[in-house]
Amino acid sequence: MSYSIKEVFYSLQGEGFHAGRPAIFCRFSKCNLWTGREEDRADAICQFCDTDFIGTDGQNGGRFKDAQALCQHLLQFWPANIQQHPFVVLTGGEPLLQVDQDLVDTLHSHQFEIAVETNATKLPPEHIDWLCVSPKANAPLILDSGNEIKLVYPQADLMPETVAHLKFDFYYLQPMDDPNPTVTQQNIKMAVDYCLQHPQWQLSLQTHKLLGID
Repeated sequence: MSYSIKEVFYSLQGEGFHAGRPAIFCRFSKCNLWTGREEDRADAICQFCDTDFIGTDGQNGGRFKDAQALCQHLLQFWPANIQQHPFVVLTGGEPLLQVDQDLVDTLHSHQFEIAVETNATKLPPEHIDWLCVSPKANAPLILDSGNEIKLVYPQADLMPETVAHLKFDFYYLQPMDDPNPTVTQQNIKMAVDYCLQHPQWQLSLQTHKLLGID
């Protein structure tokens, strides 16, 4: 199987359980909840996405003929001569439209630790090391267990209490970002208040945006 990759870069994880951890980010092209085109946003299932995942023209992006080719490409971005195994975050778009067992097995053969960030509409291959699920309102929730659930908040049709019973190790609320800074601050306050009232949930901020890094 070939893989279409929008971009690859090395940075710090900004969100959720692994916030602050160095990682290779591999952003897959395409999503099943929005085309990525602004003219289609109003009709999309997920209308608040702020990520460019169209095509393969991002930094270090491209089309890779097989799992080995993509794996070799990713290895270039991990610092040389260190003992830690490389940590890769497979994201999107929706990575599970493309991530298959061959890719997972090939990455593991090169000692990668694999995290996947998914919208929960597809079942993953086996043996992924860390599953981060971010469900979206009005989308099918097929993947209902994993390591962490990261719920963008607020979503009127998908409030935390509707997914609090699902089987995850960690539960995060991430305030919805908005072009209007006042709305963003309101969302942060609501998320903080909800976490304080429901300690099952922890606050996840997009620290990479706060720090101004990729």
